[in-house]
Amino acid sequence: MDASIVPRRGETETHLRLKRLALIWAQANGYSLCAAEVSLPQSRYRADVAAYQPQSGQAGVTAIFECKQALADLRRDNCCSEATHERLRSVSRRREVLEKHLRIHYPTLRTGDSLFPEYDSHDFSAIGHHSYSRVLREFTALQNRLNGGRKFECVVRYHCANLFFLVLPDELFCDWEIPLGWGVLVEEKNGSLALARKPAWHDNGAETRLRFLQRIASAGTRQFNRALGITRKEIVSAAKLAGVALPGRD
Repeated sequence: MDASIVPRRGETETHLRLKRLALIWAQANGYSLCAAEVSLPQSRYRADVAAYQPQSGQAGVTAIFECKQALADLRRDNCCSEATHERLRSVSRRREVLEKHLRIHYPTLRTGDSLFPEYDSHDFSAIGHHSYSRVLREFTALQNRLNGGRKFECVVRYHCANLFFLVLPDELFCDWEIPLGWGVLVEEKNGSLALARKPAWHDNGAETRLRFLQRIASAGTRQFNRALGITRKEIVSAAKLAGVALPGRD
């Protein structure tokens, strides 16, 4: 019996379709062991699709597929920390200069929240200064990107897999938007995926690949359990009857 891909809460039909196409493409290209929504070893991230290609007499090849249906979705995870840090430093300096001048020209912005005047904070938002508001918005956005928008960079840096692919609708593919070293699979009009850019090879150890394979197996088991209506409670009860101590959950 085949287990269908169970959509995540809030997942769109487009994202689910891209994930399904990635699973088909991976298996058609020799990645015979695949699963969706796989927690990655050595990181806090989860791959839309993870795949393993067995190799005779040696560790197999591992691949990660990330599906993106919109440009904003793509850019959210594609933060280059070095460039973003540099931009953040520049914006921070600009913010400090503006605040220095605003303190001089608008002394009434003091909030009086300290016993010592030199430590009083200032409510710069009270005057609606256009340039300051724009700088503050960019400063906040850059901080948010550094805190949560580095998925593409981190999974490569942590050597989570050997190959990394983005799966995109054809109209979304722009070469300059693609992170360095990632391959691209684009959805064609006939409903299949085509390789638009080859990925770079990222080496890692056999132990890392084995853990990757274990994560695929674990995710696949969870997906079958959901599809077949098997609950954790049933598994625990069966284990008790068999006198088996279950390991901790992955």
